[in-house]
Amino acid sequence: MFIRRAFDLAAAAALAATLAGCGAMNRIDQIGAAPALAPIANPTATPGYRPVSMPMPAPEQVVYQPNSLWRSGSRAFFRDQRAAKVGDILTVIINIADSAKVDNATKRTRANSESAALPNFLGFESKLKNVLPDAVDPTALVDATSGGSSAGAGSVDRKESVELTVAGVVTQVLPNGNLVIEGRQEVRVNYEVRELLIAGIVRPEDISNTNTILHTQIAEARISYGGRGQISDVQQPRYGQQLFDVIMPF
Repeated sequence: MFIRRAFDLAAAAALAATLAGCGAMNRIDQIGAAPALAPIANPTATPGYRPVSMPMPAPEQVVYQPNSLWRSGSRAFFRDQRAAKVGDILTVIINIADSAKVDNATKRTRANSESAALPNFLGFESKLKNVLPDAVDPTALVDATSGGSSAGAGSVDRKESVELTVAGVVTQVLPNGNLVIEGRQEVRVNYEVRELLIAGIVRPEDISNTNTILHTQIAEARISYGGRGQISDVQQPRYGQQLFDVIMPF
């Protein structure tokens, strides 16, 4: 069993080293070059894209009143310039200012003491030595104590602040009229690329007349803000250290 596990560990290490070597070669080829930007592509054609499926109400039949141009369910009589169809663009305003602070403390103490003696029992206490060890003392047969204590403390103090604006594209219109949006933005400054991703579901009614929407009005919102490049690479531990942290049990 030990030999088998050692062999599996060696194989995993060899595979990791091979993959790391490939990554190292790619990084060597990119020495002196700025990080490449991702090409503009159809979000629905990217690997891993999955259409959104949500509970939908029963469809309503469109009804026109006699001698009227108004259609039931319409938002406005004149043309609406807000995003409404697949391929339309709208602006997402991200203004995150979250904070959380939690302090917990627990303390528990317990002390027990037990004692028993038989100094006089109709004279039979002198016979205890015949049953118990010679060192038995009838006046102190049992004397036991126990104690225990535990203490714990924990605290969380987190603050997040993100203020960004990004344009998203309508990738899907759900049966109830809600819009599935997805946006991606990349900015390169020197040798560092800043990436911003946004995805979620919005109601057409929540889109303002300037074709903007707040991130708090996006259901199932997925917001990612990060970067890649020389600075981000220096901040990450080396692949050997990451592998060591994974396989070491202590």
